[in-house]
Amino acid sequence: MRVLITGGAGFVGSHLSEALLAAGHHVHIVDDLSTGSIDNVTHLKSHAQFGYTIDTVFNEQLTAELVDHADVVFHLAAAVGVKLIVERPVHTIECNVHGTEVVLRHANKKKKLVLIASTSEVYGKSTDVPFREDADLVLGATTRHRWAYACSKMLDEFHALAYYKERKLPVVVFRLFNTVGPRQSGQYGMVLPNFVRQALANEPITVFGDGTQRRSFTYVGDVVRGLLGLMQEPKAIGQVFNIGNVEEVTIRQLAERVKAAAGSSSPIVTIPYEQAYDSGFEDMPRRVPDLTKINALLGYEPKVQLDEIIQRVIEDFRAR
Repeated sequence: MRVLITGGAGFVGSHLSEALLAAGHHVHIVDDLSTGSIDNVTHLKSHAQFGYTIDTVFNEQLTAELVDHADVVFHLAAAVGVKLIVERPVHTIECNVHGTEVVLRHANKKKKLVLIASTSEVYGKSTDVPFREDADLVLGATTRHRWAYACSKMLDEFHALAYYKERKLPVVVFRLFNTVGPRQSGQYGMVLPNFVRQALANEPITVFGDGTQRRSFTYVGDVVRGLLGLMQEPKAIGQVFNIGNVEEVTIRQLAERVKAAAGSSSPIVTIPYEQAYDSGFEDMPRRVPDLTKINALLGYEPKVQLDEIIQRVIEDFRAR
């Protein structure tokens, strides 16, 4: 099978490329390297069934050609990371919404299967935990730029599902919950790699907010396994799926576990949201998925739990 991955030089995209190649598929990635890195796929360049293009999906002629040559498209290209989202809301909206529109329009010409990456952010300020795919989505005010990302990804979902309903384009939407693992960069605010980097350098581990906010972290290998399953299951078409891990931890507890695993002398310090991002920044107290739907379809269950994830990320940082 010929697979195109937009944003393929990113953290998730590079791991997905590895898995697809290992399964015997042909993989081509396109990435503008705005948040991805060619270093993530350098080890794949010599593979006979791997190809890459450094460009943006906004290049309509290129995207049309790449989609035309693919059997399946994983659309992962997007603005990512809370820091980037807060600082560049225009870029966030334009990148996410327009990029998805381009991919869907060209995929529709020959009805290519498209798997669209979404996010747990779309659940917004909902307190109906664990989050189910059919639950109401509750966002903050439009004056809070923090919600621009969630809104843009929500629109991506509506757009993809509209193509499925009206034009019979085969699409699958998947919502990721704090995917972590080797090669992830902390440059744009990803919490675990930032904690690990700080701990290994014996620098203060900076917890934003009061640290009581609870999250669930999913190993990238578990995410990729879920994606391969969705790609191969016809019953997934036209649906939305959570991919995550139900093990919860407070961000303060995460910092403590990273510190202990790294054997670090770092102090753990809290930084108010207003200082870390901007005034009026809003966050959700909990974010944990209901995995009933994907489990029923694929038998999906995460295999790698948080302590092992932390150890693998630490080992990756030390190796690099």
